[in-house]
Amino acid sequence: MARPGDGTLLRRYAEDWRSILDGTSIGLLQLMYPPLGAAVAAQSGFFEDPYGRIYRSIPQIWATILAPDAEARARRIRDLHRGIRGLVNGQRYHALDPETLWWAHATFTHLIIRSVERYHRRGELDAAGYEQLYADTVAWYERYGVSLRAVPASYAEFRTTFDLFCAERLELTPAVRRLVGMGDDAAPTSGAARTPLELLTAPILERWGTLSTIGNLPPVVRRRFGLPWTGDDQARLDRLAGVMRLTFETMPLPLNRATFGYALRLTGSRTRAQRYVPGEPAAKLGFAGG
Repeated sequence: MARPGDGTLLRRYAEDWRSILDGTSIGLLQLMYPPLGAAVAAQSGFFEDPYGRIYRSIPQIWATILAPDAEARARRIRDLHRGIRGLVNGQRYHALDPETLWWAHATFTHLIIRSVERYHRRGELDAAGYEQLYADTVAWYERYGVSLRAVPASYAEFRTTFDLFCAERLELTPAVRRLVGMGDDAAPTSGAARTPLELLTAPILERWGTLSTIGNLPPVVRRRFGLPWTGDDQARLDRLAGVMRLTFETMPLPLNRATFGYALRLTGSRTRAQRYVPGEPAAKLGFAGG
């Protein structure tokens, strides 16, 4: 039987297309944390291709779960962020500050747990299952070789801390205002699909992009920042989730995993030239190799 922290449950869910379906909302949550929002917004071309960062990041981050050399990959990502620092709201920040790095990881933890709740069979995780999956995500975080000071000790503590960040610590940063169309300029749109991950998500973004991105934010975040959301919106989002759940329940699991793994590898290879290389100006950097 799998033991908490051995990675078995995390790997089971992470090597599945469903693990990334809510990725755009997670991108927003990261940008709402001021140090991350400031670093990413400073990237050249970010607003012209706001979703590009997600497509470049997912293969690298998921490799720290799924690749044979996962720990080495995690350490390389950590080292790429040693030079990312700056000033936001009058305070200095560094990408490897324990709280900043943990929040970025916490959003991915939330993404995977949310994917199980939303797109797998209802009630698939019991209390022990949640605890085991959370322990796996902590072991995943340990691969980066960074301070664990900010990491909650249990799933219940994680949920409390995550909810507290959403209720009190996140902000409507300039990057977020632009992305949700609340700034002086119109919200950007995604460009033509270029990679396998984009090919899958492009139809979703085209038809349900705003609905999925805003709807999959925690409700407290939508309320705090006055993001428009109605009962009809929720009903549409629930219908979309039902379609996705049925689609993947009828897809053979080996096909799901094989095509997702291939898409990750191909997307990673096609975006390699766009990644940060040490020595570039820090102002161009975003979290997770953006």
